[in-house]
Amino acid sequence: MGKIADIEAHESKLYSEFAPLYDSIFGKIFYNRLERVIEDLYIPPGAQVLEVGAGTGTSFPAYPTHCNITGVDLAPDMLARARQKIANNGWRHLKVIEMNALDLKFPDNSFDYVMAFHVVTVVPDPVRMIAEAKRVCKPSGRIVIVNHFTSDVPLLGTLTRAVDPLTRWLGWRTDLQLKPFIETTGLIIEKVYKINKTSLYTVVLARKEPNGRYPAREF
Repeated sequence: MGKIADIEAHESKLYSEFAPLYDSIFGKIFYNRLERVIEDLYIPPGAQVLEVGAGTGTSFPAYPTHCNITGVDLAPDMLARARQKIANNGWRHLKVIEMNALDLKFPDNSFDYVMAFHVVTVVPDPVRMIAEAKRVCKPSGRIVIVNHFTSDVPLLGTLTRAVDPLTRWLGWRTDLQLKPFIETTGLIIEKVYKINKTSLYTVVLARKEPNGRYPAREF
């Protein structure tokens, strides 16, 4: 537990220091992808949405104003920028809270959607993060992940794993494989896809629990 706390402290400090550059470097790169993913969800009016690792609120303009969005993050400087965006745009459907994605302070079954955009390879324990996401997600809810996963191609996989010690120090990991991750977290997969063939990022649409349309199955 101490090791995870140390990693969290390092990453929070790192991302707080990085906050002034985050939007200018990654905002434009990430936004178009997230906008398409969110639009394709057709989030209904009144839906309760949680975004873990919301950062500076890169995705916020993409959400429909008819739902209620809560963003959480550990980096206070990132959240300060997110709050400024909310104030500047007069977004009443959005709020952000400083909170650990590995220890969410929400009751069970609180949200219709739980979003994790570019965050499962940033937190020190992605399996625990998904366990928390599942806990706070309603039984009929959806968990939406957008992230880079290690390639199944042997050479590419070897290369990405080789740089993992360096990227971990910088705040993210490169050794996470999609299939073992899905199997370990027990997510009920609805759909896995890429926005386009050349994209490095995978979109995972999942359910908390199996239902008639999406029964439990192996990924």
